Amino acid sequence: MSEFQAKPDVAAEIARWLSYLGAERRMSAKTLESYRRDVSQFLAFLTDHLGGAPSLKQLARLTPADVRAFMAARRNEGVGNRSLMRTLAGTRSFARFLERNGKGKVAALSAVRTPKLPRTLPKPLAISAAKQIADTGLRKGEASEPWIIARDAAVLALLYGSGLRVSEALGLKRKDFTASRDALTVNGKGNKTRMVPLLPQVAKAIGEYIALCPFEQSQEAALFAGARGGPLSPRIVQLAMARFRGALGLPDTATPHALRHSFATHLLARGGDLRSIQELLGHASLSTTQIYTAVDTERLLEAYESAHPRA
Repeated sequence: MSEFQAKPDVAAEIARWLSYLGAERRMSAKTLESYRRDVSQFLAFLTDHLGGAPSLKQLARLTPADVRAFMAARRNEGVGNRSLMRTLAGTRSFARFLERNGKGKVAALSAVRTPKLPRTLPKPLAISAAKQIADTGLRKGEASEPWIIARDAAVLALLYGSGLRVSEALGLKRKDFTASRDALTVNGKGNKTRMVPLLPQVAKAIGEYIALCPFEQSQEAALFAGARGGPLSPRIVQLAMARFRGALGLPDTATPHALRHSFATHLLARGGDLRSIQELLGHASLSTTQIYTAVDTERLLEAYESAHPRA
């Protein structure tokens, strides 16, 4: 982790805050590092801005102008609104922790408006294209070994068939998969577990990959192995999707994560209940899932405009 300048009282509270996020909120090490980096950037700016590392009392005395100066400095460094919004979110989380624990209120952080982001809707694949993602025949003639092509097809089929995040699919262990089961237990964000469906076609693709995999897999080993037998890298999944994307003539928006979007959008289009889709995706808030209603409406309007005689 990167170092940052802080007075002892601030450093102690940061350590307590990160411990709380890890133990009570069950955040991953990667998320904790992001939060720590957010606060580090804010404190580094304040050290220069105030002429020294701030104490808890100085944090409580910050004004909205100080926070706006931080935002302006970050923008001058080329930081976009999305990254700036994330930094402010992490810093505000620390400020809320301080207030809850009686260490002072950093009112200036909540007094400044968060940068606006352009609303972008997920871009799902067409159903016909999504169904072909697991077709190993699309990659015939490649120099890749058959087991690697089967593995790539199995991973992508799982992302679409079960609506998983890439990290969730690659976090599965060999013991988590049984071909006869119709569901999987996955570990999602915040170490929260949930059950997701395992379609027969997806189970078949995974079974074919396992049969071809040249490595001895213990029950504790990663379900999807890399070329040398270790856990599969997310980058390899991205490259696999790029190969299938090229074979199917799909746009660059057809990423591994787009398969998760496609899972949700296609379920909704077929009459799926929004609350059930929320549970399948592992969203903490229904408002996150509701973005797919806008996607579905947009697709309906496109179909109407292209097909209706008076459109």
